[in-house]
Amino acid sequence: MPFQQVRASKVSAVVAEQIVEAIKTGVYPVGSRLPSEAELAQATGVSRASVREGLSALQAVGLIEAKSGSGNYVRKSPTREDEADVPLLLESEAGCLEVMEARETLEPSVVALVATKANPKVVRDLRRAIEEMRSEIRSDDFAHYFQADKRFHLALVAAAGNRLISAALVPLISTMDQTLYREFTHRYYLKTAEDLERVVDLHEELVRAIEKKDPETASAAMSEHWRRMRETSNA
Repeated sequence: MPFQQVRASKVSAVVAEQIVEAIKTGVYPVGSRLPSEAELAQATGVSRASVREGLSALQAVGLIEAKSGSGNYVRKSPTREDEADVPLLLESEAGCLEVMEARETLEPSVVALVATKANPKVVRDLRRAIEEMRSEIRSDDFAHYFQADKRFHLALVAAAGNRLISAALVPLISTMDQTLYREFTHRYYLKTAEDLERVVDLHEELVRAIEKKDPETASAAMSEHWRRMRETSNA
């Protein structure tokens, strides 16, 4: 296959660039199926998660499309703008995988802190966000679901009442607005209404623990949320 072993810090961008080059040179013409994620990972010497991040960038700019149960197919030949947009998308913003890792490290401790100081207003705000999330699931509106999910996590950070925590986490949570982050999350973690409902159930478990001022259970629920996401993205 026309791929080389990757030796770079932002490997997902290099993988994406190699795929773009293979499409541009006709190795994979419009309408053709790309190699599987496992094959691409082996050919480039990177993890499947990094391959997935690169593929999500290509999907975000419209170069490829994923067909359920079939694989990834080339939608169009890359323009100069596409060639410039793909690495920019991956390298100019925090990488999806790095954001997940950072949030998995920080958020369980934050919700434990919130559980020690939460008041009824905090609980009401969090439950309101959960109600909005469930409503958007019923409406099959992923974009608005994502906004409600973002409000939930921002409300948790605000409830911590610590400016340093806000300075660290608000920029990470704000990456939820990025096209690539949404594509990556929707494609690999929140694929169905059932997936979404399971995530909201974890959010509700977390809020119940906060209401009971139970920091250990609240932290465990947040850790479980990120554990599931990490395992799915690395599968």
